[in-house]
Order: sequence, then structure tokens, then C-alpha cells
Amino acid sequence: MPANLPPPYFEAEKRYREAKTPEAKIEALEEMLTIMPKHKGTDKLRADLRRKIAKFKSEAQQRKGAGRKGIAYAIDKEGAAQVVVLGAPNVGKSSLVGVLSNASPEVAEFPHTTWKPTPGMAPYENIQFQLIDTPPISKNFIDPWMADLIRKADLVVLMVDLKADPLQQLEDTLDVLAELRVFPEGKPVPPDLPKKPFRKKIIVVVNKVDTDADMEDFQAFVELSQCGLPCVGVSAASGRGLHALLETIFEHSGVIRVYTKAPGKEPDKSAPFVLPRESTLQDLAEKIHKDFVEKLKFARIWGKAVFDGQMVQKDYVLQDGDVVEFRI
Repeated sequence: MPANLPPPYFEAEKRYREAKTPEAKIEALEEMLTIMPKHKGTDKLRADLRRKIAKFKSEAQQRKGAGRKGIAYAIDKEGAAQVVVLGAPNVGKSSLVGVLSNASPEVAEFPHTTWKPTPGMAPYENIQFQLIDTPPISKNFIDPWMADLIRKADLVVLMVDLKADPLQQLEDTLDVLAELRVFPEGKPVPPDLPKKPFRKKIIVVVNKVDTDADMEDFQAFVELSQCGLPCVGVSAASGRGLHALLETIFEHSGVIRVYTKAPGKEPDKSAPFVLPRESTLQDLAEKIHKDFVEKLKFARIWGKAVFDGQMVQKDYVLQDGDVVEFRI
């Protein structure tokens, strides 16, 4: 099948050939990749462009000051929590984000399919999580802007491939994060760290757990890794374990869902207020409207930690699933 490339592609290709620095070549190659139509006739060419981009990025990083150059990607947080999905090449990050969310990341057998962050919203019960597919990382190379993206995220999903030495992939990815001063919550931090560390909730996702035999290998991985992090075995291809993954993300997201109702009415369970854990009744009132707190006298609560309709004050600590009836 012919590639049928448009004229702007060849203009970008000319800039690539004339470019003198790795950064300029990367910019032109990424433009060519964006312009190029997606069909079977361009698959090999797209793969070749990505290999070149990876090569020049590696060269750029090795140059003095390369870590301060390049494109920065700022993604506004949406949903209940922002979750960055990380991993080595071809572990299945794009497939996972694609099947869980409304995103359409490009999926292929060759490495470096993803060359910029791709966000998508993943529904879980009556809320959504923002998942971000990212370029592959390794001990040899990581895009300079990735550090900022990881540090600002609420949660990190560290993905490994069950069929491709997952123990080494886990160790290598954790080493890369440590170089960025990103460490799992509750784990020790080197005492000689020159700058402050960034503590993150990290979930390990093991992909390609397709069969019962694979599940046995997954259990062996959990025992051998001794990483002490939440581990979930999934199959992005068949959907196995994906609901358990979303449950684990919710469990470690640090948020609760709270509902409000008018006296004599039923709450709308499809539209909860999402708050950080340990939030109080006053925090909820302020989220509704800053002036609402002054008028608030008390509230009645329906939930697991109280009896139905129990009267509470502003300092009551809300629980996931609580229904609140304000009285002013």
C-alpha cells in the first residue's frame, strides 16, 4: 500500500535533513510523525521515524545541558485522580490506557509507539480517573519533561511484562524513578539525597497474565520481587484483572465520594462530590460554596459510621459513601 504522503511532510523532511543539532532533528521528525497519515502503508515508516527520534533524544540527553531542553507537556488534572502509566518499551501501556479509557493511543508491536503523553478518562463506578499513557522509559533514556509529569501526578502505575523478565523491568524502572527523586510511599530514601524526595503511591501492574498458568507465574513474581507495593495481574488483551486494577487505583487514590440530598428527597448517586480522605463536613460545605459554611447549623448523615439521619457538627470526618443533608 502506498504511503500517499502530503506536501507538508516533505517540507518537514527537508528541515530534518538540513538540521544541525539533535534537538532540531527531533522537532522535524516529530512534525513528520504528526503529519503522516495512519494506515498499513505507513507502518514501517512510522516505526523508522520513532527509532530515529529515540536515537536523537538519547544523543541530546548526553550533550551538556540537554536535560534542560526539549518540549514540556503540561496536562491539567481531571477526574478523581491523575494516574501516570510508566514502563519499559512494549510492556502494553498504550493497550491498557486504550482499553480502560476514552483515549486512542497508537498501539503496535514495535517500541516507541508512544512519543508524547496521551491522557484518557477511565470510568470507575460513578467517578473517573485520568490515565496518562507515556513514552517508554529505561535506564539509558527518559524524556526530560517526564520528571515533572510524574512528580505532579496523584498516582503512578508501574507496568511490567510477565513474559519479558518482569523482575528486571521492575528494578530498572524503580531505579529510573529514584534518579528523578521519586520514591514509593513508605519506602526508605537515601540519606545523602541532595534535594527533597517526591513520595508517590505506586501500583505495580503485571501485563499479559492471560491464562491460569500465567496467574501462577504472576504469584511467583509477587513473592520473588518482595517490593512491598500493591501488585495487580492483568491482561490488556482479554480484559482479565482490569476491574481489580481500577479498584486498586481507587483504594490508593486517597479520595472519597460523598452525596448530598434535600430534606425528604433521595440523593443523586450518579454525581458525588469527590474529596480527599479525612475531609470534614466543613470541607464539603466550602466546596459547595464559600459562604455556605457561615450559614450552616448542622447536618444529618446517612453512612457506615453513623446511624441513619444522625446529627453531626462541622468537624465530622466524612466517610466514602456518606449522604449529607445540610440544615441552615
